[in-house]
Amino acid sequence: MISKIRQYRAYEDVQLVTLLVEGDRLAFDEVYERYWKRLYNDTYKRLKSIEMIEEIVQDVFSNLWTSRGKRNIQNIYPYLLTSVRYQVFMLYRKGKATPEFEEPLEHMVLSTLQADSLFNEKELKGCISIWMSLQPDKRRAVFQMKYVDEKSTREISEILGISQKTVQNQLLTSFSSLRDFLSKAMIILTVWPR
Repeated sequence: MISKIRQYRAYEDVQLVTLLVEGDRLAFDEVYERYWKRLYNDTYKRLKSIEMIEEIVQDVFSNLWTSRGKRNIQNIYPYLLTSVRYQVFMLYRKGKATPEFEEPLEHMVLSTLQADSLFNEKELKGCISIWMSLQPDKRRAVFQMKYVDEKSTREISEILGISQKTVQNQLLTSFSSLRDFLSKAMIILTVWPR
């Protein structure tokens, strides 16, 4: 049994997903071992309730197992991460949790991951790129460092030589501006023929 577990550890994600879809419990166990901690840590950035985090991660893995034959999973980790973030978004939406200040863009972008969303990933990236090109230099730099380079507000303030409060204000302004821009883009995409 130990040699079989070692064998599964050597498998690439693609092989594990194939076996998982076929109902292989050891493949599922390996996916769980490989990714549960990363998902937990990602969720902790958005929620501070250990109970909620554990429940979300458990639900995502339970759903992965019970619906294994019904999903077309290309990349397992991005699939799991999207599932976890969607669960967090649903908690925000129901008012059972509030987003941490550090992650407002994640909170907003998650709404586009719903099945009935008008945006696909390419359209969303294109809209954000257009929006960024319209922003003042400082706001664009702050946004880029926060959401592309994944720097903290403290790191950004040190790099740009501005106060952390200024960074936070720039991020809040960016968040509001981008939300308005995406809302308008969604309306245009609704009426514009594809």
